[in-house]
Amino acid sequence: MTATLAAAPTAPAAEAPPEALARPRRTGALWLLPPLLLVGGFFLYPLALTVKQSFVGKDGHVGLQVWRDTLDSPEFTDALWHTVKIAVLSTLGCLVLGFFLAVVLSFVPFPGARLVARLVDTILAFPSFLIALAFTFLYGTVGVVNAVADDLGAGQPLVGFLYSPWCVIFAEITFYTPFVMRPLIAAFALVPRERLEVAASLGASPWRVIRQILLPEALPALAAGGSLTLLLTLNEFGIVLFIGAKDVTTLPMLVHAKGAVTFDYPGACVVAVVEVALSLALYGLYRFVFSRTGAARAGVVA
Repeated sequence: MTATLAAAPTAPAAEAPPEALARPRRTGALWLLPPLLLVGGFFLYPLALTVKQSFVGKDGHVGLQVWRDTLDSPEFTDALWHTVKIAVLSTLGCLVLGFFLAVVLSFVPFPGARLVARLVDTILAFPSFLIALAFTFLYGTVGVVNAVADDLGAGQPLVGFLYSPWCVIFAEITFYTPFVMRPLIAAFALVPRERLEVAASLGASPWRVIRQILLPEALPALAAGGSLTLLLTLNEFGIVLFIGAKDVTTLPMLVHAKGAVTFDYPGACVVAVVEVALSLALYGLYRFVFSRTGAARAGVVA
């Protein structure tokens, strides 16, 4: 009896009908529909309208004339130059200051170092115009610096710095340095302290330790943080607007001026499309640098 049961062929498992296998796939596709509609309605559709409007002149004629007039104008050339210059100098300043502060917070013990490191993440949540407002209180006509200068007998207020491109650059360095410090602190947390102790015991100077040990470990985080900072400073609007530096017009400011002041909507759309193209190119560079430098393995958050 047992042998008969053992020799009996096993009944094949019932195969699910094709309709049952396709049902979960259709359900998953339905879940993708709301986010796709959200992205399409709030991003792709306005972007498509902006691109379309950039080819329509004030007289309703469709063509490249709006692009020619806008790109050949001195105001666009000036805005592009100021945008690139401010973004590059601000990013370089953030890299230098962020690296120095990250080294201090990670390897120089002092009371409150952990609290300061936590405050770095808090600063990331602040709006950028608060930095411009603080700079106005410091360097404005009735600011702290001018009040001290007046008490010291200065002949005139020291207001030139506030309304210069250097003030915009300094403000952006102040605001965006934590975007470089955060990945650097995460990268330095993975550096074994024994390597630093051995290098110091062999007589290596602090500068040599930084150059030969810390800097190679920091390069992925510096590359990723610098690329992200360059992207953010390129699109900065609040700091430039609130500081109101004289003769400093960036591409975001030019979009605002053409769209809200002179009501040149086609020209504003052209500048906006150029700004979006530059932003996408820099974002692609950021993702490329992030993947190529091993920043993910270094603890950097994309």
